[in-house]
Amino acid sequence: MSTNDETQPTTVEEEPPPAPRQPGRWDGVLREIVMGNAMVAVLSVFLAVVVGSLMILLTDEHVRDTASYIGARPSDFFSAVWNAISDAYAALFRGAVYNTNVDGFQSRIRPLTETLKFSAPLVLAGLGVGLAFRAGLFNIGGRGQMLLAGAAAGWVGVGMDLPMALHLPLAVLAGALAGALWAGIAGFLKAQSGAHEVIVTIMLNYVGYYLVFYALSRQGLLQAPGSLNPKSKPMPESVILPKLLGDRFNLHLGFLIALVAVGVVWWLLNKSAMGFRFRAVGENPDAARASGIDVGRTYITVMLIAGGLVGLAGVNQILGTATSGVTVDMDAGIGFDAITVALLGRSRPLGILAAGILFGALKAGGFSMAAAEGIPVEIVLVIQSLIVLFIAAPPLVRAIFRLPKEATA
Repeated sequence: MSTNDETQPTTVEEEPPPAPRQPGRWDGVLREIVMGNAMVAVLSVFLAVVVGSLMILLTDEHVRDTASYIGARPSDFFSAVWNAISDAYAALFRGAVYNTNVDGFQSRIRPLTETLKFSAPLVLAGLGVGLAFRAGLFNIGGRGQMLLAGAAAGWVGVGMDLPMALHLPLAVLAGALAGALWAGIAGFLKAQSGAHEVIVTIMLNYVGYYLVFYALSRQGLLQAPGSLNPKSKPMPESVILPKLLGDRFNLHLGFLIALVAVGVVWWLLNKSAMGFRFRAVGENPDAARASGIDVGRTYITVMLIAGGLVGLAGVNQILGTATSGVTVDMDAGIGFDAITVALLGRSRPLGILAAGILFGALKAGGFSMAAAEGIPVEIVLVIQSLIVLFIAAPPLVRAIFRLPKEATA
């Protein structure tokens, strides 16, 4: 029996492939965190703390004693290790943020105010270094700029007798101008002759140091009358930066100046035409020149502004922290620490603010750690140096934590 029915092939409609996932709102942020330099900076701090912890263990006598019989009683060794590290960083916290060992809220928050006091000049000088970085320049002359600025502010302070409403702003302005002009020399030489700003700013550090030393060693210039030491008279009350929280705390107006400077530099870099020129020259000076930007003028302008910011750090020192008089040590190493702050902050104003507060906390808490636990203050300096080392070697940090390579445009 035959059938005429023909088997018709059945067609199965294939579902279309799922549409590719559109990038979410936070994808760019997460990619920047994981693949950008921000994560490298955070992990650099973490690695520096880890290595610093190992050095704390090496300097702890109890840890060394228990290590001698670790095979018999390993619990003693690990307990000593935990106690050494936890006690050290607890002391650092009490000295930098909140001291739980004292009575009264004001006494307990005093360490935080000290951290903010120490961070103010670091933030100001870091902004000066970071702003130059964004324009492709390396401002290594922070020390000389701070010394000249402090000397200029001190000269106005001790050499004039004016009401505070005029005296203090004039001293601050004199310091900022001195720092700007001193850094402007490097910008001018870079623009006119192509002289490398690293070499010029380093040499200007020495020139600035000896100029200030000369002024402090000669009667009639900056030296205190009747003194044989290279030091000026103490700053009069009319030029001392006012305390923000009363005489019980050392935090002064310099911290507010630093906050204002962060806002101004952020606006300058991100919202102004001048900031666009700075960033364009920093990315590619040849392309910027081809697009009509005067690269030489930009170099001079950015160094003037950067020097003014570093100069404010010198003013902060002499009119706020070291008011006993101008000396050749008034910069307290801040000019070089500012390079680390700018690197850690990725030359971004808000990043520099965070990095400056971190380094201020290390400085404020380091003394407490040394006093309470007998740990050398140099450990804190080692941690700071290691932060620079790891930030300068991003491939090493990425390899240690198996991070993806940084995205390239």
